[in-house]
Amino acid sequence: MSQIPQVGAPAPTFTLDRDGGSQVSLKDYAGRKLVLYFYPKADTSGCTKEAIAFNGLRADFAAADTAILGVSADPVTAQDKFKAKYDLEIPLGSDETRGMLEAYGVWVEKSMYGRKYMGIERVTLLIGRDGTVAQVWPKVKVPGHAEEVLKAAQALG
Repeated sequence: MSQIPQVGAPAPTFTLDRDGGSQVSLKDYAGRKLVLYFYPKADTSGCTKEAIAFNGLRADFAAADTAILGVSADPVTAQDKFKAKYDLEIPLGSDETRGMLEAYGVWVEKSMYGRKYMGIERVTLLIGRDGTVAQVWPKVKVPGHAEEVLKAAQALG
């Protein structure tokens, strides 16, 4: 199992299907900063709050020349419904094969009510203009998180 990339490491490359039926790749963000946030499941309480928070700050992120991409293992159809239901304008990537999730070390064993299962750890990475990891937030707590990431993106320059 892969580890979450460390600060200073190159961000693993990826190409994913995304909402709306197109694709998204790391190379699409070359020369820009990218907030890459991983969330367990579309249209669940924490994931909805996180998506709404990032979406609400998208103009501030854009002013800091920083793109935002949310990624989960949900199928594109679920991503499309999630975006429409909450009027989200940020892109959402779908990694049903979990190859990218594993490359980023966020597909992990979890436990709930004594039952172990594989799932997505809520993690955010800030990737710099040069394609290296500038900052990592493991085991994210949603309240105030998007604002904290925005401050880091603004400080990154």
